[in-house]
Amino acid sequence: MLEVREVSKSFGGLKAVDRASLDVACGEIVGLIGPNGAGKTTLFATIAGFHRPDAGTVSFEGKPVTGLAPHRICAAGMVRTFQITQPFAGISVRENIMVGAYLHTADRRLAAREAEAVAALVGMKDQLDQRGADLTVAGRKRLELARALATGPRLLLLDEVMAGLNPTEIVEIVGVIRNIREAGVTILLIEHVMQAVTSLAERVYVLNQGRMIAEGTPASIADDEQVIEAYLGHGAAKVLRA
Repeated sequence: MLEVREVSKSFGGLKAVDRASLDVACGEIVGLIGPNGAGKTTLFATIAGFHRPDAGTVSFEGKPVTGLAPHRICAAGMVRTFQITQPFAGISVRENIMVGAYLHTADRRLAAREAEAVAALVGMKDQLDQRGADLTVAGRKRLELARALATGPRLLLLDEVMAGLNPTEIVEIVGVIRNIREAGVTILLIEHVMQAVTSLAERVYVLNQGRMIAEGTPASIADDEQVIEAYLGHGAAKVLRA
């Protein structure tokens, strides 16, 4: 479904992504992990069209999307979320989600119906009339998911959707992500919560200093000494093996 080949991206003298490649097959949940500053978000932004790569290619469902504008990639069926959530503060959750739905329809009633369906999927059915400004951190994370889902993606790129959540909220979001996959959406996720990576991802890529240093199942990644040294440490490696 997604093929990223030898993608590089620099900012001045800093090479944020260095010949990174990855694949995501239809129906998978794939994790992308690595230390802070490894280039994970830059790679996501490049895949989704927010940065133009200096080199390399990105293909989605067999078609080249390298360097296309984000709205065109979104319309093609691939959309990303953001680490820092920015809901439209003065309007309701329903109206926030409708913004995503308007990608495919100009009919307000249809957009509202889609918003309600998506809200149910992410556990926000009872918050549809709440203002974006009044949501908790967990609520804003769910809303970020919902707005992305309302665009009708076939591939969803999740950038640290669990950051800032407490253990109970993390368990709930893991369940939401599973439901999204069961609804037919393929997922590539950046995540630092190793228990979530273990429970969700069939395969994991590890990025360090802009380069892919490993790929495999969570258990095999946990046994990779290079990954343990660069990122995991022995405690997190034990979690991945569990």
